[in-house]
Amino acid sequence: MNLKVKEIFYSLQGEGGRQGEASIFIRLSGCNLKCDFCDTDFSGGETMELTQILSVIRQYPCRWIIWTGGEPALQLTEEVIVFFEREGYSQAIESNGHYLLSNLLNYTVISPKGNPDYAKKINPSVDEVRLPVKKGDAIPGFGRLPKAKYYFLSPVFTDDILVTKENIDYCVEQVKQMPGWRLSLQIHKLINIE
Repeated sequence: MNLKVKEIFYSLQGEGGRQGEASIFIRLSGCNLKCDFCDTDFSGGETMELTQILSVIRQYPCRWIIWTGGEPALQLTEEVIVFFEREGYSQAIESNGHYLLSNLLNYTVISPKGNPDYAKKINPSVDEVRLPVKKGDAIPGFGRLPKAKYYFLSPVFTDDILVTKENIDYCVEQVKQMPGWRLSLQIHKLINIE
């Protein structure tokens, strides 16, 4: 079994419900969307066998894998999840919710883009919903989203510090008006780590 991998790195989870935890990030190539605010290069990459990936991640003391992308659900199968589970790894996914996520995963995060109703229909229950938000974006009601343990508004960071600040301020006000949401800042960008 092979996966097309953009990069593998070891860092801290920078946002959401597992923020601050050591994690091995496996960024899979490809995405089904072209979001204007995307800050990730998920094109290209290297085709790797699962045993090659395992040999890379064994160097790290951590036992948490975060499957990310692009859209990792384009490639991530239950066969892959079981392989790494048998090797002793817990696994999370960060997905846009366009594809059904395996219940074998230990932690599921979706960031619905555009109309959130599709995500609720495909994945009615997840661990975390994390919405990337720019100033002025409409925040959907909870009834339009999958059932989740956590609901986060994540301000979109840009190269323009003033626009980023406006996005953060907007999210803070939205959380204050709709207390079921929580604020999730991208601390990896604030402290300049990968």
